[in-house]
Amino acid sequence: MNRIEKVFKTLNLKEEKAFVPYIMAGDGGLENLGERITFLERAGATAVEIGIPFSDPVADGPIIQEAGIRALKNNISLRDVIQAIRSIRPIIHIPIILMTYLNPVLAYGRDRCFEDCRNAGVDGFIIPDLPIEEEELLLEKADREGIELIRLVTLTSPVERIQEIAQRGKGFLYAVTVNGITGTRSEFHSQLGDYLQSIKEVSSIPVLAGFGISTPEQVRSISSYCDGVIVGSKIVQLFEQNKLEEIETLIGAVKKVNITG
Repeated sequence: MNRIEKVFKTLNLKEEKAFVPYIMAGDGGLENLGERITFLERAGATAVEIGIPFSDPVADGPIIQEAGIRALKNNISLRDVIQAIRSIRPIIHIPIILMTYLNPVLAYGRDRCFEDCRNAGVDGFIIPDLPIEEEELLLEKADREGIELIRLVTLTSPVERIQEIAQRGKGFLYAVTVNGITGTRSEFHSQLGDYLQSIKEVSSIPVLAGFGISTPEQVRSISSYCDGVIVGSKIVQLFEQNKLEEIETLIGAVKKVNITG
């Protein structure tokens, strides 16, 4: 059983929600990656999403773009990140999910990439520019190596498409909460709760909401409609500002939401 599936089974038994923080690999130096993941695990993170710096990050807002630029200045590549994960995996217990775009995977070599990820202890991939119509490029190899492809659905996805994506999904379903790029938001679409609940109704796997979530109040409110949240820009910003206590508070907010909301 993949670590992602295991951790959600455990959360379900405990009647708890998930909190998955995002960090940019190489922002602040690749040598800090293990320290940051260890801190997040100790603070209560369910899993960690690790971004791979990329020159054309079409889904990323300004905070994550800037973090990617800082990492690229250090010449951080997908290969470097996988090697770093392999070295720190023995001390990390939570699932590790890579967020990257399709081009770096193809440039690495599809088969070698997933083999190296399995050996390094990577549990899943989020590839926002890989639609389900083209995922056969990677799916067979990912399945063979026991690595989950995490699919995304959006506010504009028709019900039929959400159903199709949910049926294919493994690990969890990533429900994008805004129309546009990542980044902190002061408010969300008025129908967000209905949208998340409608996805829950058709999904046999956990549903996590992400994009724009940045406050403890938003964590508690949004996770009451689904199985948990993914927080990226705010986590990246707080690490850059060395505000570790605020990260702990943000992660801790999800503990105050029971599984029935």
